[in-house]
Amino acid sequence: MKSSIQILRSQAVCGELGNFYFMDGCGLRLSVYELVVVSEVGKEECNLDYNVASDLWSNHSVFPRKCWQYPFIVVFQNICIRLYIAHRLEMVRIMIQRLQCNVFMLSYRGYGASDGYPSQHGITKDAQAALDHLVQRTDIDTSRIVVFGRSLGGAVGAVLTKNNPEKVAALILENTFTSILDMAGVLLPFLKWFIGGSGSKNPKVLNFVVRSPWSTIDITGQIKQPILFLSGLQDEMVPPVHMQMLYAKAAAHNRRCTFMEFPTGMHMDTWLAGGDHYWRTVQLFLEQNVPQNSDDSSSNQGNDAEAR
Repeated sequence: MKSSIQILRSQAVCGELGNFYFMDGCGLRLSVYELVVVSEVGKEECNLDYNVASDLWSNHSVFPRKCWQYPFIVVFQNICIRLYIAHRLEMVRIMIQRLQCNVFMLSYRGYGASDGYPSQHGITKDAQAALDHLVQRTDIDTSRIVVFGRSLGGAVGAVLTKNNPEKVAALILENTFTSILDMAGVLLPFLKWFIGGSGSKNPKVLNFVVRSPWSTIDITGQIKQPILFLSGLQDEMVPPVHMQMLYAKAAAHNRRCTFMEFPTGMHMDTWLAGGDHYWRTVQLFLEQNVPQNSDDSSSNQGNDAEAR
């Protein structure tokens, strides 16, 4: 049966996700999207709520039965205050078509349509709560959860993957920086003499002013799961050498790392510039590292036969 794509929009009412005291009991509203592969029949919507009092997510409905067999990709995007998460949906729509996967997108606190103020600690808590929600569900294959992160999203995804070796099957990083400390000197060159990451040889006398350092390069060296690095060589925001450094650090400790360059890819359009080669690379990575359980496949085929 031909598959179609259903875009599911829900607002998750969230507290500080383990950090309640900063808000005096007030809640944050985070924008959440779920996009799933569904058959032409049996479409359902999934509404998510976060109960501040009980610190629990609740799922009011389940995905269509066929969604269960697909991997679930948790997408963390870059930061852009002016853009809402909906602007990313075209890329995700193609992701679902090409990879036959389900997608969960969380808009960080303080960005897009979400409430609150951004911080490394708060965003890390948001990401963990999203993953914990997915792992607790019974309508998806929780053994095939993959994290995808671009730019800041790569930093968020790397921390989440490192902290959850039993919950995250694999990590995909695209155009991600080594650290915010290193990016300070990229955006404002004079700062490189005063602010720098762990690999910088210059004095770091002003590092203390950076409250959210996001040292991705220190995290990637601790990740045990498979990692795919997707680098756009025309990236106008993050120098491509950052991705090369991340790969080198990870590969020194993890043999399941893959690095792929896209000569015309810029910061936000590497997926578009890379075209078929980009999606084939991701698809092969998933097939090799997040394969469908053979028992599940047989079970699904049996269920489909019974349905017919």
